[in-house]
Amino acid sequence: MRKAQIENAALEVAHQVRTVEETIDQAIGEIAELQSRLVSARAVTGLGVATSHAAFEQIAATVGALVAARGGIANCHGALVEAKQFVPGLRTIAFGDHECPPEEARTDLRIVA
Repeated sequence: MRKAQIENAALEVAHQVRTVEETIDQAIGEIAELQSRLVSARAVTGLGVATSHAAFEQIAATVGALVAARGGIANCHGALVEAKQFVPGLRTIAFGDHECPPEEARTDLRIVA
């Protein structure tokens, strides 16, 4: 019973981490689209570069913050992978399909006839 509760809690955290990673990546993509649309809109409206520059600076700062958040959640993911080594019953369980376990722990599987 307790082992199932621990595994369920860990699985919920793993799914949420993955959701946050994907959400941040999607936000970065949406901001790239916004930047492109602003460039097009500026050209269509004839708005001066200097007039629209403050908006571009704000978008650039936002992209930088999202990239930093992306790195932060990646570091959080790594810290959680490390932390699971201290939870009995989770040491041998992997959630998700990326970067778990670390590359050096992987081996090639071969079919033996």
